[in-house]
Amino acid sequence: MNEDTFNMEIRKYLKTVGIASQREIEQAVYKAVESGKLKGTETLDIKMTLEVPGVGICHYIDGKIALE
Repeated sequence: MNEDTFNMEIRKYLKTVGIASQREIEQAVYKAVESGKLKGTETLDIKMTLEVPGVGICHYIDGKIALE
């Protein structure tokens, strides 16, 4: 295993995940505020699931996102 290649591949994947996740969250929140489902002052619970079936990882990361 080449550790440099492995590290770079993980970083590339996480960058893609971060960008895509941010876009999805932003679009959903803007839509919810626009429709009146959210006021725009809430703090939202968030949960990310990381799965790597090939090595048996299933890890949950909980957090909060404040809108104001």
